[in-house]
Amino acid sequence: MSVLVDRNTRIMVQGITGGQGRRVVEQAKSYATRIVAGVTPGKGGAEVEGVPVFDTVAEAVRRTGANASLILVPAAFAADAILEAVDAEVPVIACIAEGVPILDMLKVKHAIAGRASVLVGPNCPGVLTPEQCRLGIMPTYIAAPGPVGVVSRSGTLTYETVHALTRHGLGQSTCVGIGGDPIAGTSFVDALGRFEQDPQTKAVVLIGEIGGNEEEAAAEFAKTQMRKPVVAFIAGRSAPPGKRMGHAGAIISGGRGGAKEKIAALERAGIQVASAPEEIPALVQPLLH
Repeated sequence: MSVLVDRNTRIMVQGITGGQGRRVVEQAKSYATRIVAGVTPGKGGAEVEGVPVFDTVAEAVRRTGANASLILVPAAFAADAILEAVDAEVPVIACIAEGVPILDMLKVKHAIAGRASVLVGPNCPGVLTPEQCRLGIMPTYIAAPGPVGVVSRSGTLTYETVHALTRHGLGQSTCVGIGGDPIAGTSFVDALGRFEQDPQTKAVVLIGEIGGNEEEAAAEFAKTQMRKPVVAFIAGRSAPPGKRMGHAGAIISGGRGGAKEKIAALERAGIQVASAPEEIPALVQPLLH
């Protein structure tokens, strides 16, 4: 099995006629990813690499049976694109755009509450189930199928960790990049809950960073709600307070959100914390036996 996407996932690309949309469609041809539709208002009837383009998400769902959406529109239009997919009851939505206004995401968060759709992102690399489906922009050559779930706030650290696991013969069930914005659709707790229920996943790697309290909440969830082991890494140990480091959510303020506090919370929950990404495979390996 897998988390969120698998070989049966039928993807539509919102923003398919842009440069990134076209590249994603081209890359899908060489990987196990089924892109069945694209959506660009005003471009209905066109095709991109043989994929039909529709004017609306609702029409794309009705005509092609699409059950996941990859949103590749600019940040200014991302919230409207997400809400259109939510209104069409698309089960899984991944939004890649960086710089989506916080007020826009507040509206999205309110609108999606209680709805059938799961949103991953924004400001994320999406979801990859190795050799089954890529809903996003994660490089596929670094991944291999296996029993390790990966969830991360950082795109590049996701890639580094997945590559390290694969080099050590530790394949992945699903890799989920939740993004580092202050307001995101999927949290660490959401992802951990899904990995806990996935029979293929035997252990989980959590890649956190400074800012917010996502990692502390994940530590409590893992301690009280999970039987599967978790290994973690926290980026930003040397970050100065009050200075944003990379992601909009990666900022220490009011004496909270620092790496030291997050590491302590994880360790209190019985989670092993690596001091560098390359240490992660050695911590994971014994947990699989």
